[in-house]
Amino acid sequence: MNSRNLYLLLIGLLLISVTACKKTPSSGNDTGGTTPPVGKDVPAGAGDGVTYINNGTSAIFNLYAPDKKSVSLIGDFNNWTADSKAVMTNSTDGTRWWIQIDGLNPATEYAYQYYIDGSLKVADPYSHKILDPGNDAAIPASVYPNLKAYPSGQSGIVSVTQGSPDAYTWKTASFTRPDPKNLVVYELLPRDFVATHSYKTITDTLNYIANLGVNAIELMPVNEFEGNDSWGYNSNFMFALDKYYGTPNDYKAFIDACHAKGIAVIQDIVLEDQFGSSPMVQMYWDKTNNIPAANSPWFDQANMHPDAVGYQLNHQSVATQYFTKNVMKYWMQEYKIDGFRFDEAKGFTQTNSGNDEGAWAAYDAARITTWENYNSYMKSLDPSFYVILEYFAANQEEAVLANQGMMMWTNLSTPGEQALMSYNDSGGSWDLSGLFYDVYGFSAPYALVAYFESHDQERLQFKNGMYGNSNGSYNIKTLATGLQRDEMGAAFMFSSPGPKMVWQFGERGYDISIDDGGRLGDKAPHWEYMADANRHHLYQTYSRMIRWKIKNPAFRTTNFKYNLSGPIKFIQLLDPTNNVEVVGNFDVMPQPAVLNFPSTGTWYDNITGTSINITSLPYNVTLLPGEYHVYSNTALAL
Repeated sequence: MNSRNLYLLLIGLLLISVTACKKTPSSGNDTGGTTPPVGKDVPAGAGDGVTYINNGTSAIFNLYAPDKKSVSLIGDFNNWTADSKAVMTNSTDGTRWWIQIDGLNPATEYAYQYYIDGSLKVADPYSHKILDPGNDAAIPASVYPNLKAYPSGQSGIVSVTQGSPDAYTWKTASFTRPDPKNLVVYELLPRDFVATHSYKTITDTLNYIANLGVNAIELMPVNEFEGNDSWGYNSNFMFALDKYYGTPNDYKAFIDACHAKGIAVIQDIVLEDQFGSSPMVQMYWDKTNNIPAANSPWFDQANMHPDAVGYQLNHQSVATQYFTKNVMKYWMQEYKIDGFRFDEAKGFTQTNSGNDEGAWAAYDAARITTWENYNSYMKSLDPSFYVILEYFAANQEEAVLANQGMMMWTNLSTPGEQALMSYNDSGGSWDLSGLFYDVYGFSAPYALVAYFESHDQERLQFKNGMYGNSNGSYNIKTLATGLQRDEMGAAFMFSSPGPKMVWQFGERGYDISIDDGGRLGDKAPHWEYMADANRHHLYQTYSRMIRWKIKNPAFRTTNFKYNLSGPIKFIQLLDPTNNVEVVGNFDVMPQPAVLNFPSTGTWYDNITGTSINITSLPYNVTLLPGEYHVYSNTALAL
């Protein structure tokens, strides 16, 4: 073959090669007439979601979406057009899609979505802010001013990003978290705590909580959830703050103000499941069976336990663990929160218990491993961070986690209600022994976060008013008597060692049923309750008990005795600094009490401000119904 023919042959082969490599439309995936670039990884330093570079004038968008054929980025910056310039590059392993957008104004908010496989438009799972066309109109400008308008002509939830959002300047330079053994948590729902449902108003009202003496506030979920009028457990965007309560800087100002008053902030979070508007659910959806698709990196197709309501995350999946840890890290570092309360933590399981509550609560070694992994990660970021689990599993399993520093929610609503209403059945339903960690076989004094009320439980004073027992003129249904019973309950709850929790307004005898207007319906805060002398006295009793608990070492002792099963209940706390004896009559008639004080001598009654002189033991006394005392060798410090 002569050189000329060889040259022509080579040119022909080159033309064939170029033609073969030319981009052609991808069948069924219209993303502007081109197939995606392949085989190029996300630039170094670009995280999930949006990473700004070049002083905020450029951004790298990075989406984890394995098994997809094509992904385009559409938004304000390209007139929402899925043309060839919008096509995202696929990483070498096929799991990620990314693109760099230049020419951005760092001061401008841009809305965007991902257009997947020519048919699905979703917001970014890593969004820090979203626009919801179905719900944003109900958010008043007083709560979230200057909210960006929803982009005209678009549909579905869209993400919002900005290169240089208004920065918050933290005022509290350092904050020392309360010792977990001293923790008294105030759980609140921003929607119902103040009528404005805004962080700004809660911040302005913070003295009410600070004067109560609590050293931690636990907020029900504040990340984006479906709708506005909600408890927040129907999560859909785990990195975005729900706008119904205010702006990110409002939330940071609230946390800052709490820290300035010595109050930690604990965030209730839902990482057991997601709901249908979550882009992670939508990206992998089996339309035929109306369940998550089999190839979802994150979700199980079937829920694994009887109490599931959303679509369950598979926490044995590497992708889910990666996502979960990123969520944890974001809130810990961006908002400087002090702890998480994990909703339905027992649901972090791949053991399918069907409808069997007992099987779900049974010992689960794999679930333990999952929580050990997450706890270690959080403690690696912040060793003093609080990890509180709504677990309610076998004591043996909870003990393993408690001994590693995690705290367990301990629901004592039934014995608390029964004791305050003065009812006991053959099973000992008014037994308050569950206030003590040793009952569960735990060795850690911080292991339990015990409570009589939570967002999930009926209100104590409502039960007193509706169903309280009576004997002659002593009637627990009477408001003054019911509130006095609430005081006695507080004396026992706060006297038991370990962390405790108060549900909002229990300290003033809130008596609107949890089911009033529907279980999840709005509940008025009724601030006028504080004008009632008996309700205000209950608030003062809560305040004194909480301050005594926090400030006196005797309430952290591991040397204690108690008998909380009968009508006469007592707690004895022994400490070198002071000994404490708590006693109360939970019956509706007078009862004899035989008290074995640890010593004779003068004992100060912190409730009445008087003293008694014990000359011999045991000490015999008759207590009137509802009568209680908190005795100590010396007056408790306030």
